[in-house]
Amino acid sequence: MLKKQPWFHLLFVVVFILQLLSVWNSATALAAFSKPLIVISLLIMLSVSTRLKGRFHKRIFTGLVFALAGDVLLMYAAGNEKFFIWGLAAFLLCHLFYIRAFYLDFKSAPELDKKGARIAIFCCAILAISFYFYLRPQLGIMKLPVMVYILVISMMMMMACFRNQRVNSSSFKLILFGALFFVFSDGILAYNKFVSPISHSGVWIMASYMIAQYLITMGAVERTLLHNQPIPEA
Repeated sequence: MLKKQPWFHLLFVVVFILQLLSVWNSATALAAFSKPLIVISLLIMLSVSTRLKGRFHKRIFTGLVFALAGDVLLMYAAGNEKFFIWGLAAFLLCHLFYIRAFYLDFKSAPELDKKGARIAIFCCAILAISFYFYLRPQLGIMKLPVMVYILVISMMMMMACFRNQRVNSSSFKLILFGALFFVFSDGILAYNKFVSPISHSGVWIMASYMIAQYLITMGAVERTLLHNQPIPEA
């Protein structure tokens, strides 16, 4: 994986470090410069590596575009609650496009790994419901938006699991762990905002978020569909 486009991996490491330094030192100017570069670098990598051939890569690309919008909006969320809502909506759309991409892989062979699918549905449902009801007393007017967001990110996690046996192992694992890091990042963000402040929460949130987007993008680059009869990739 790292042998492909080595310049990109080096660029992403630099952006990763700059962004964490900006959060650690509360460097607003550095954050404004480095945060958009997280997704911009991934968009370039995905475009160069895949030429955006097929619906899967186009949907991941569109999801990244909405993630970029969400990153920019959340930079201003501290001073205006509306920016937080719009940022949440942008990431919601990001997740929906990821779900649509993962669904293509699932539909290529829906009869496979039914036991694994049932386990994924059960685990994601339990965790999502438990976390929502844990947060609910502190949510106030945000009850509905947070409930919808938790539902969507749980679906993204499930659809990442559903890709098992339908794509090559490296792509499956990269995207699965990317989805897990996304859940972890959003979980810390929600707990920190609605329940109790976490020490250095910004560093944890951004580090896990950047890892999540990196892994999902690399999983898309590495993807080989094993069963493509029902859904052509044209």
